[in-house]
Amino acid sequence: MVLFGAALAFYLAIVWAVLITSWLVRLDWQVMFFRPYQQWPEIHAFVDYYVVLGQRGPTAVMVAAWLGWRSWRQHTLRPLLALGVSLLLLNVTVGAAKYGMGRLGPHYATEIGSNEMWLGGDIFPSGHTANAVVTWGILAYLASTPRARRWLSALSAVTSLGVGLSTVYIGTHWLSDVILGWVAGLLILLALPWFEPVIARAEARILALRARRRAPRGDTEKAGAPGRPVALRPLPGRADTAPEPVPTGRPASRSPAYLAPGPHTTRAERSPVTPAGSRRPQHAERHPRGTTSAGRP
Repeated sequence: MVLFGAALAFYLAIVWAVLITSWLVRLDWQVMFFRPYQQWPEIHAFVDYYVVLGQRGPTAVMVAAWLGWRSWRQHTLRPLLALGVSLLLLNVTVGAAKYGMGRLGPHYATEIGSNEMWLGGDIFPSGHTANAVVTWGILAYLASTPRARRWLSALSAVTSLGVGLSTVYIGTHWLSDVILGWVAGLLILLALPWFEPVIARAEARILALRARRRAPRGDTEKAGAPGRPVALRPLPGRADTAPEPVPTGRPASRSPAYLAPGPHTTRAERSPVTPAGSRRPQHAERHPRGTTSAGRP
């Protein structure tokens, strides 16, 4: 809370200093007339490539690929969801400030010494700088060990610092644009812990939806819906046994085709039936099973 409040106060102070055309605006003009790209032309080619580390498209793809691999290894969606929330906050806050204040860049300045505000521009704060702070800083935010967090914090700080100064070197941003971009990105990283409950709920819903889609359809039918009423059917041939629960809403199982319709009993429970007029001839010497004949050799 202390860091967030201090960063927010510094953010508002920079905006106010530009609005009143203070010493910060004069410094912007001095750096612009210095023309760093003419002072050190030998590094111009390197800076042109280095500034890509602040472009939203390439950096988002690179970081999303790394965090996607981490999500697959750790079986969690939190890294990707945290990246999505941070980029959404970046687009909303920085985009609203850019178009709300409408400041023109050095290449389109109209009056020497003016703050170039409310003229339809979109460079205050610097989107490249804020994007570099958020995109590379999210790696330090999601680090799993304190040592990794320290190293990634230093790496993201150096990268975002270089991206901001690269835009000043090329001449696409005022120095105050870059300073405000650093603070804007830092505010988003400091606000991310407040969105952790939202990220956790979103992850739980996504995983539950995936589990329902992957579950076989027969599992839910066999198990039956919870709280579903059932009908009781007595077991056939046993009047003293407990009734068998049968789920309602489904047709009772039909008897096999080779059995007559109706309840069937086991072989031991059937009463013997002697057919009238057996087709086999009677044998006088045959005795009932279990007895022996005395005259048999």
